[in-house]
Amino acid sequence: MKIERKPTRMVQIGPVKIGAGLPIAVQSMCATRTQDIDATVEQAESIRKAGGAIVRIAIDSDKDAEALKQVRKQTSATLSVDLQENYRLASKIAGFVDKIRYNPGHLHHHEKEKSVPDKVRWLVDVARDHGCAIRIGVNCGSIAPDFLDRYPGEQMKALVESTVYHCDLMEKYGFTNYVVSLKDSDPEKVVAANEQFSDRLPHVPLHLGVTEAGLPPDAIIKTRLAFEKLLAKGIGDTVRVSLTLPNPRKYEEVIVGQKIIDDVYAGHFISVPDFGKGLNIISCPSCSRVENEKFVELAEKVKELTQYANRHRVTIAVMGCRVNGPGETDDADLGLWCGPTHVNLKRKAQTVGAFTYDEILPRLRSELDSLISNQKTQN
Repeated sequence: MKIERKPTRMVQIGPVKIGAGLPIAVQSMCATRTQDIDATVEQAESIRKAGGAIVRIAIDSDKDAEALKQVRKQTSATLSVDLQENYRLASKIAGFVDKIRYNPGHLHHHEKEKSVPDKVRWLVDVARDHGCAIRIGVNCGSIAPDFLDRYPGEQMKALVESTVYHCDLMEKYGFTNYVVSLKDSDPEKVVAANEQFSDRLPHVPLHLGVTEAGLPPDAIIKTRLAFEKLLAKGIGDTVRVSLTLPNPRKYEEVIVGQKIIDDVYAGHFISVPDFGKGLNIISCPSCSRVENEKFVELAEKVKELTQYANRHRVTIAVMGCRVNGPGETDDADLGLWCGPTHVNLKRKAQTVGAFTYDEILPRLRSELDSLISNQKTQN
């Protein structure tokens, strides 16, 4: 199958080049706690050895930043750092990584007196001074509040416009070594967002991903659904498959990502189910932000418990941390976001309560039964 790649410009991420028709780079993210240096190095190396061109590591504190410096000394992987909610950590780690990822929806958390353009200009200066690339990573569940206010009820427009705005800031400050990502847990929205963005700014390289795709094999199908449509149109320069996996298997994200690329270019496509018509369980990829390793086990138990409802149009979200959990469960019929000792249960944006890991499944079953009963009444 002959695929004409979109003519994006080349971006340099350490020794890795993406865009400009170059081979699509597959990447993954460490799920270990960054301060567990040995475990993080081991996982970074396993991802690299599996073919991961870029390995992302999250930091959220000064201690994480110091640990990352030690990780850098012990792995030859091309490293990307995820700044989470604290963009100010960029200056402490830029000399030790190849790419900086920031989320426009998190810039308001610190130094509220500073404007977003000033914060972005500072990030650009840090990246330029240290030879780093930048990823503007926009997520459906954490769109900047000012863009949600600007486009009420139009989440997709807010997502795309926020991304374009930050690209405009990059260009204004004379920085072109950047990529963007527009992610959602719904593959159809991922396709729509990336197509719209590519039409607007076709020269900007795109990082593709379906966030919180969940557990295999459904998560792989969801991701394929988005990737097949986008890659076949020549959209996408680097990809990450987000899977809820135990730490020793995290490298499998790379293998799955490469297989999808290979299949698309070989013309091999799969028939996928319509996730909108039945039970849809989304869960975030296990990463270093997870505060309790029981999260993966819980996600698997939720999938097993809820199979009796597989014909009902219900979305259940299982999120592993406080960063993605609160916002990215708002659109789910039932949402669980996991803390160190308790799981927060939600109905849409409404909080039901916090329950221990032993208590949550019976309460989830009760809420699901009530939801199904209400649907039958309405029908």
